[in-house]
Amino acid sequence: MAKDRTPASGKPAGKGSTASKGGAAGKARTRPPVNVVTPQRPWGLIAAAIAVALFAAAVLTYAVIKVNESKADDVESVDEIAGLQSYDYAAGQDHVTTPVQYTESPPVGGAHDGNWADCTGTVYDVDIRHENAVHSLEHGAVWITYNPDEVSDADIATLAELVDGESGRMLSPYAGLDSPISLQSWNHQLKVDSADDKRIKQFADFLTRNGDFYPEVGASCENPAFKADPLVAGDASTPVGPSDMPTTTTPEAATGTETAPAETSAP
Repeated sequence: MAKDRTPASGKPAGKGSTASKGGAAGKARTRPPVNVVTPQRPWGLIAAAIAVALFAAAVLTYAVIKVNESKADDVESVDEIAGLQSYDYAAGQDHVTTPVQYTESPPVGGAHDGNWADCTGTVYDVDIRHENAVHSLEHGAVWITYNPDEVSDADIATLAELVDGESGRMLSPYAGLDSPISLQSWNHQLKVDSADDKRIKQFADFLTRNGDFYPEVGASCENPAFKADPLVAGDASTPVGPSDMPTTTTPEAATGTETAPAETSAP
């Protein structure tokens, strides 16, 4: 009788059996799991960049505001300076060695000495000879004067700060001045009561060496000899430093034609 060929396990040997696949070696292989890395955004760098940009914008805005504030009081015309007086002294005024009786006090034009007062940002502590000072005005200087009996040392220091080292400017006391402070350029004058008046800087900034308003554009303001040993009001004419010769001993009438001041209110 034939033997039963059914395996002892009772399961028929089929294609899917272990025996047909060669045991454990016949098991199906699976792909290892992929390690997916999610990219991280550099939030710290982004935040830092934004902070830097905001800071730069703030600095720029602040700078623009400050520049605008510094220019808020700038003027583009003498008519914008409240209280300024204008006159009409023509170019070519005589050089004289005799005293001149000026119409305006302090003078703003007319006959003058052949030697000019140094106006290279010069701060004088004496009432310089007026005839020499007028020559400086002809060369484009702004001459700031003050009544020593009506201003304080602090006021003088404030005025000196505006003048010292600024080419085309000079400062001196002026005996008997009818206002605490008076500013002069050729054909222009402004009198104020306070060294803190913003019109002082307006006048100085606009008219110092402004070629539209003085006769001898490009002329020198340097006279080291006068700076070292200035002539004072009442002194006789004395050759000091360079001059614009020729000179006459008979002055022309030193008068000017006044025009109405700008109709603007004082600050």
